[in-house]
Amino acid sequence: MLARGTERRDLLETVQGYVILKAATFETGHGFALGHNPGAPSPFVTWQFTKGENGHRDYYWGRYGTSQAWAQRDFDRRVDDYQQLYHAAVKHTELGPEGVYR
Repeated sequence: MLARGTERRDLLETVQGYVILKAATFETGHGFALGHNPGAPSPFVTWQFTKGENGHRDYYWGRYGTSQAWAQRDFDRRVDDYQQLYHAAVKHTELGPEGVYR
């Protein structure tokens, strides 16, 4: 069972060769995403993004790393920091397909 406001998708978007495995969007339209590209020298990334009126996301301020554990910690830290700094609530969370992201 997924938490309220959480959606599991069969396919999230791909950005610069990285499949977005997890994304959290705030009420402000800003958010963070965690991506994976097994063929990249740094196979994991966390990005900040802004969601436009048309739903398109503009990704920026990427942080790249070599382990999934690092990426998950960085994602969680970035989400927590944004919540504390801007007093913003997470409006929507997206997770990749079952078995892709743990």
